[in-house]
Amino acid sequence: MKDMFAALEALTDRDPNRRDVAASVLGDLLRGNALDAEATRLVVGRLVGLTVNEPVAMVRESALNSIGEAFNHHPLPLRLVQPPAAVTPTMEPELLAHALHIFGATHDPQAGPLIEPFLDHPDTEVRGEARRAAAEITASTTGGRAHNS
Repeated sequence: MKDMFAALEALTDRDPNRRDVAASVLGDLLRGNALDAEATRLVVGRLVGLTVNEPVAMVRESALNSIGEAFNHHPLPLRLVQPPAAVTPTMEPELLAHALHIFGATHDPQAGPLIEPFLDHPDTEVRGEARRAAAEITASTTGGRAHNS
């Protein structure tokens, strides 16, 4: 837990390289299943805030990538990861693909309207991720999987 709190604090460092490393460290913790559900939600909430307010693209990308890692071990509700939807129209394609993956990983049908506008995006990778995200939602609703909203 000491590593988690140190990394959370480093997310506010003035140096973008330190913020980037902190987001990656948190991703390692999320990927390794080192955090329980409560700690995961705390970390993801802070990373979500970073994706919306961070001016440096590499830090935003690390934060989005780390959020995606959380879904490997914990279901997360759309309401927790939805704030980046407000900035998706201005995101670079690489960041947008990560955000779409996250929305789809919630398996929440309410994420559909966040994903649908990007099904015809000019970037091939973004279109592909939008299709995969939409399919995740469709599979979860037709396959009887519950979602966490």
